[in-house]
Amino acid sequence: MRSHTPHGGRHELGQNFLHHRPTIERIVALVGATDGPILEIGSGDGALTRPLAGLGRDLLAVDLDRRRVERLRARLPGVTVRQGDALDVPLDRPVVVGNVPFHLTTPILRRLLRSPGWQHAVLVTQWEVARKRSGVGGSTMMTAQSAPWFAFDLHHRVPASHFTPMPSVDGGILTVERREHPLVPTTERARYERFVRAVFTGRGRGLEQILVRVTGTPVRGLRRALAEARVGRAALPRDLAPAQWAALWCRLGAAAVNERSPEG
Repeated sequence: MRSHTPHGGRHELGQNFLHHRPTIERIVALVGATDGPILEIGSGDGALTRPLAGLGRDLLAVDLDRRRVERLRARLPGVTVRQGDALDVPLDRPVVVGNVPFHLTTPILRRLLRSPGWQHAVLVTQWEVARKRSGVGGSTMMTAQSAPWFAFDLHHRVPASHFTPMPSVDGGILTVERREHPLVPTTERARYERFVRAVFTGRGRGLEQILVRVTGTPVRGLRRALAEARVGRAALPRDLAPAQWAALWCRLGAAAVNERSPEG
């Protein structure tokens, strides 16, 4: 049966199925440390669904493949199993878990970070994506834009041999948690994101040069703001921790966006 989605060809609807029992147990343990109803995206043949059901919590499993949905529904009558697309299904349960199709990792993450109804996410993604989102080796613009509201953590590398069919890259277990106390008010999110984008794409050899161009702040005031945020003048955007971004936004960004953007 051919997939009629625009997201890829037949290759198991873009999915690589996890079969390594210790990795599955790690994922279930992370989910077990959370509370509330669970949404599993990309349930496939149920390798994760079965042990998740063992947690005794309300579980909704969603998969794009109709035949797998029917088989899993028959095997696990106590679980709600539905056919659906990870890019369309409402992400409105407190806990979202899934072995994410690698070619859809970025759009699913973007959608997750824009959805208001969940608190914890436990995802298997491409290793490099999990590594970058958790800030290992430096932050990405996407992570910096969302870090005031979400905490990212990298838990475990998953070798390609632990999937069937075997992908060309390793996976990683990434958790995302909505912060109870955001570092930046939610009402300022759109303007903050514009500020981060301007800094990441700005010209200069270090943050001092970049921020002079982005904010128009006099050098003396800029150096004071960098010192207060404990940021070196030659640091790069990728080097900043979430609290440092929030401090710079509070000191420099809000005023710069207000002055320079008609939307602010």
